[in-house]
Amino acid sequence: MTSARTLRDHLPTPIARTAGAVRRRLKGLRYSYAQLPEFPQVADTPVRLFIGPTNSAGQGYAWARAADTIEGVSAVSFSVHRKGQFQFKDDYGVPLNWFGQSRWQRAQEKHVLGSYTHVLMESLRPLFGARGLKDGFTEIQQLKDAGIKPALLFHGSDIRLPSRHAKRERWSPFIPGDPLTDRLEAQAARFAELVEAADVPVFVSTVDLLDDVPQAQWLPVAIDPAPWAQAARPLFSTDRPVVAHVPSSAQLKGSDVIDEVLTGLADSGLVEYRRISGVTHGQMPAVIGDADIVVDQLRIGLYGVAAAEALAAGRLVVSYVGSAVRDQVRSLTGREVPIVEADPDSLGGVITDLLSDRTAAAEQATAGPAFVAELHDGRRSARALTDWLDPKESL
Repeated sequence: MTSARTLRDHLPTPIARTAGAVRRRLKGLRYSYAQLPEFPQVADTPVRLFIGPTNSAGQGYAWARAADTIEGVSAVSFSVHRKGQFQFKDDYGVPLNWFGQSRWQRAQEKHVLGSYTHVLMESLRPLFGARGLKDGFTEIQQLKDAGIKPALLFHGSDIRLPSRHAKRERWSPFIPGDPLTDRLEAQAARFAELVEAADVPVFVSTVDLLDDVPQAQWLPVAIDPAPWAQAARPLFSTDRPVVAHVPSSAQLKGSDVIDEVLTGLADSGLVEYRRISGVTHGQMPAVIGDADIVVDQLRIGLYGVAAAEALAAGRLVVSYVGSAVRDQVRSLTGREVPIVEADPDSLGGVITDLLSDRTAAAEQATAGPAFVAELHDGRRSARALTDWLDPKESL
């Protein structure tokens, strides 16, 4: 039997979007007379920050905890819980069915507009529920009218323009005519226009995105290094070195090439290759800590949460960072990115070279935890938010 999702895939985009909203509303009727989920208690501080609604890679929650360390600031993270997706820790969230339910939407709107002084809107997504809106642009004006200071935060594919990336990066995964590329191109172009029209502060989580949003400020990804360090075994302490790859998006990370190269090395007996999937975030420190080398990605030219976590575990991280990102990080922080550079052509040779001198490779890996402790344990993220969250500037 043809599923409803398959039918919607063949409808024009505006009709499919409306059909999806109607479906969510109908499913949400079951909650109309149920007790609403509790909203978090809001602290009595001069600055009260709300972050949501995507909590991508758990960063909304991590930045909220970073903001909590600023004097006079309290923060709450919110996210929409979707079936089939990993649920990262947040302060509160609702399933997608609630997000489409009008009674909850009214309560959420009242809670946010009546409780917070600042709102960090992730990926230009609506905060007050799925109401047939393509984005959260109209809510930005609502926030301003309520005396709240909004800002925008982008994580990556939400604002990265594929055509610009393809011109800049030799190994770019973006190809005109590819469905993912075309969808992201349209979204990024539209969001870029909305960013200009919104006239609010903008943050980006990785420095490569400063090419797409030059007026933005870097808000470094933040992690708790402790679980990663605690779960890590000594490097090269097994019979065969373990190389792991954990793709969040196989197409964007170049997993096809990574699989081919590492499977070949495994077949030759040089390494044990582990392609990781279906593991919860809570289980990931043990998984990464049991690897010697983590191959992150070979296509985009950046490093993000997954690389920072592997560095915190003291693993050798191999990835295509690119000279532009390395130069930008050096300029902003004075630090060298301690990730071993590789690309689709060089990955096999890079791994082989690392394994040819394991003592030197293990010494190289020791730079990772210190790098994360300085740039990605939340303290630098708090500093990036401080000027915007200055209590003296609050309304």
